[in-house]
Amino acid sequence: MTWHEYHECTKHSVESLRRARRVLDWANMPDPFRHYEGTPVLDLPAEPLTPEIASLDVLHGKIGATVAADGPTFLSQLLFYSAAISASKRVPSTGYRYALRVNPSSGNLHPTEFHFATRGLKGWPDGLYHYRPSSHMAEQRARGDFMASLTGDDAPLVFVLTSIAWREAWKYGERAYRYCLHDMGHAWQALVLAARAIGCESFASAHFPDDEITRLCRLNEDEWPMLMVALRGSSIPSGDAHPPDVSWSEGYANRLSNESIDYAMIDSMHAATKLCTDCGAIREAEPAAAGRGEIVLPRPASATRGFGDVARTRRSALGFQGGRLSMSLAHLSAILDAAAQPFSADFSRARFVQLHLYVHRVDGLEPGVYRHWPESGELEKMQSGDQRVAAAGLSLGQDLAGDCCVAFSMIADIDRAVRSHGDRGYRYVHFEAGALGQRLYLAAEALGLRATGIGAFFDDAVHRYLNLAPDQGQVIYHFAIGHPVPDPRLDA
Repeated sequence: MTWHEYHECTKHSVESLRRARRVLDWANMPDPFRHYEGTPVLDLPAEPLTPEIASLDVLHGKIGATVAADGPTFLSQLLFYSAAISASKRVPSTGYRYALRVNPSSGNLHPTEFHFATRGLKGWPDGLYHYRPSSHMAEQRARGDFMASLTGDDAPLVFVLTSIAWREAWKYGERAYRYCLHDMGHAWQALVLAARAIGCESFASAHFPDDEITRLCRLNEDEWPMLMVALRGSSIPSGDAHPPDVSWSEGYANRLSNESIDYAMIDSMHAATKLCTDCGAIREAEPAAAGRGEIVLPRPASATRGFGDVARTRRSALGFQGGRLSMSLAHLSAILDAAAQPFSADFSRARFVQLHLYVHRVDGLEPGVYRHWPESGELEKMQSGDQRVAAAGLSLGQDLAGDCCVAFSMIADIDRAVRSHGDRGYRYVHFEAGALGQRLYLAAEALGLRATGIGAFFDDAVHRYLNLAPDQGQVIYHFAIGHPVPDPRLDA
């Protein structure tokens, strides 16, 4: 299977939705938490210090600081603001409670797992660990200098982010692979922005031999490695390295559901995007086409809300207040500026995703469809007029895309990505879209608004509405920002 075959087969249309009506098997819903039974568990200190640096400053590339005295305190702070449980919701009809996390996920199903290797952290044994968000603890899967076999990197801390496709496929079927890649991009940015807020730089690698990393990390058969993220910085408390010999724990991964159903199309697509052992160096991609617009964005609005507060209180809006509630053009400028900042990854030297905006209620900007040109900080008007019905209709009739202040279509140049990276490029464009989504989430939250990602849309209808030719990109993600409707089910 090629990326094009998979993408075409998983597009939504009125006909495809009629053919594939899904009935969820709630008794077989996958456990959203992975545990390694029988593995030593190390405590992470409770209530870590809050990063006070302004969230918008972090999004614009500024580095914060931490006063962590040792490795456990540092790891606790990093994970608490990137991957931990942040709230819970209660189902009124049953009283059932379920957890929300700092890193968002499609359907709150959380296919992404955080593994990490450490070397020379003060007061923390070298080894390979798995983060257990259900209890904010680290499971020690191996002791010793695991980094030596995992990577030639000299970083003291490297994360291996994996994906469990079954968690998403249970609800979304064959299209779930797209959502797993989105969620990986969200998790990547949640991690690196939290790291930046406490004084660390990062670099993400996606160009690696998949099966080799799977073998080295002894991943369960349902987990696939997607990204490796190395962290460096003077804020990481350093100590003496431990003996290099690696010894593995006896633990084993928990079973997530009674039955894991295979989705052949997902397996085939993932296989098509894998790299072999002799994958060589990553190639440079062609740069994105440059353009200009007739509307110059104003100076971005400022906001002082601290990163820790924003990261922990970020929620996905389940509905927006329509009516006359609006946002300012300076707020939109700040959000777009945050999205335009460079990424630090081996696949991100060239950008593949461009934002198209459905503007509903932005003070100083007429309703219409606009294309964002980040290099010049300008908007190009593509259509004029009220877009609320169209935006909602294109997003599978979801009212939140019409009730928000502004909605987005993320259009990816998958062909250009694949020319440089082969079918592996399909992962990269979705990672980028998810990463952009995470920045939109945090920027909106910092400005007193709220956002939500929308993975379901009528693909080809979006292309027709935006007048995109087949070689001008594919829609891969929708997003919405506005004033949220209060959610009474939410507990902090």
